[in-house]
Amino acid sequence: VGYSTCHWCHVMERESFEDEKIAEILNRDFVSIKVDREERPDVDRVYMTYVQATTGGGGWPMTVFLTPELKPFFGGAYFPPENRYGRAGFPLILERIAEVWRNDRPRVLESSGEVLRQLEQQTRLRPAPAGLNPGALDSAFSGFRRSFDSRLGGFGGAPKFPRPVVHNFLLRYWARTRNREALDMVLLTLREMAKGGMNDQLGGGFHRYSVDERWFVPHFEKMLYDQAQLAISYLEAFQITGEALYAGEARRIFDYVLRDLRDPGGAFYSAEDADSILDPEYPKEKAEGAFYVWSRDEIEAIAGSPAADWFCFRYGVGEDGNVENDPHGEFPGKNILYQAHSLEETAGRFSKSPGEVQAGILQACRMLLEARARRPRPHRDDKILTAWNGLMISAFAKGGAILGEPRYAEAARRAAGFILGRMYDSSSGTLLRRYREDEAAIPGFLDDYAFFTQALLDLYESGFDFRDLEAALRLTGKQRELFEDPEQGGFYSTAVGDPSLVMRIKEDYDGAEPSGNSVAALNLLRLAELTGRNDFRDSAQKLLHAFSQRIVGLAAAVPQMLAALEF
Repeated sequence: VGYSTCHWCHVMERESFEDEKIAEILNRDFVSIKVDREERPDVDRVYMTYVQATTGGGGWPMTVFLTPELKPFFGGAYFPPENRYGRAGFPLILERIAEVWRNDRPRVLESSGEVLRQLEQQTRLRPAPAGLNPGALDSAFSGFRRSFDSRLGGFGGAPKFPRPVVHNFLLRYWARTRNREALDMVLLTLREMAKGGMNDQLGGGFHRYSVDERWFVPHFEKMLYDQAQLAISYLEAFQITGEALYAGEARRIFDYVLRDLRDPGGAFYSAEDADSILDPEYPKEKAEGAFYVWSRDEIEAIAGSPAADWFCFRYGVGEDGNVENDPHGEFPGKNILYQAHSLEETAGRFSKSPGEVQAGILQACRMLLEARARRPRPHRDDKILTAWNGLMISAFAKGGAILGEPRYAEAARRAAGFILGRMYDSSSGTLLRRYREDEAAIPGFLDDYAFFTQALLDLYESGFDFRDLEAALRLTGKQRELFEDPEQGGFYSTAVGDPSLVMRIKEDYDGAEPSGNSVAALNLLRLAELTGRNDFRDSAQKLLHAFSQRIVGLAAAVPQMLAALEF
């Protein structure tokens, strides 16, 4: 199980799956199935739950060995092609598993059945005995305050992930309590992220995460869901403060997505890879970040003097590169652009007016962006996912309204039209998950319904076209039919009766993306207000009660659900 823009998935593909000897073992003893976790998040969730429970960790690529009944009995993340790092190599693991399957199959089958029973018990929800009360929100805020980096923003140490779902809760907590600390945590995080190398200073948009605590050295992959959620964080910061910095970052994200991730039909692609080709003559030799990094000589040759000097001072460019901590030797002599100095500091350094320096730097940025466009681009994952498009449609709908930009509102409208026209079956009222190469496929999951319903509600609130509300109501009805647990509350990630899964899970973790249940809770509460229907409110309250033990005991895992509680 992996995904198209996963760096270590590509590494294991090169090292193991393309190796003839390893392929021979796989073809002789196993039925190998490659799964895109973004197309089949249900498969990923089930087996990642198993891997995390049995190994204490997880990640991608994920390799899981199953019985013919799809029950897992061994798994892990990346496996090297030979014994190293104190770990068994992939060929040795394959040989041992094949041997155990031949010689001790009854024990394997018994063990896999018992593990599955334990997983089902482990993932079963239990409401908090005392239920929910406002103190749960105060406790959650205190937890985020303890983990907050008051110097550089963000939560926890390296590696640092943006996690906009935390912003969503803190901003709503601030709106209710007027606790300035909650707002300041979000604003500092957004400012520091905007300065760092995790923000593509030339082309706009944010990379997946920072390997250091300073937001400086990124993992260079770009994901659609990050752009969507961070754009909303910057928009909401602008609404609260009126500061142009936040509006400007939202615009840069939107313009990047429109330029590099939009399908001609109006929907949005999923991601761009971290790796790209160093030299077109050697197409198999790729390096992480090659598309984005620069030498000082390259900048001087393209931008010319004095603009190159101003640019290099502003963006921290060194003669010998600026990546001091480079354990894998990926960036020798190269520079990751970050805002080392403000425009005013740059103007003062060169005894020029800020206006003159700004004009020169903007021209240098344009020239460098044009030069970068001629480099070999990272691989773009051009599949269109309903759920992630839902997140991006919400962002563009809000951006059009908040920034007064008709082209952003039109981008939201076109993408929604694409989903409804090509990924929605009006006869059955169901959504499909993925569209690629003129084919829509895979029945939609909870997050497809929840995220796209949220998008329709955001479109309705930004333009008041009643058809958006009607579509949201239809999808919510179908979502409840397919996924809801009417007795215990909450929604399963998968529809009832899917034969390809060994268990159904109610997902609640708000990580890089919000969970389908968290978004569904807020959708139901919004619909209850818009329509006056008590059944929506009852469904939302039953959902929140079902997850109450998680909300009370592990609030850091469910910040988007906390935001629903703030509604």
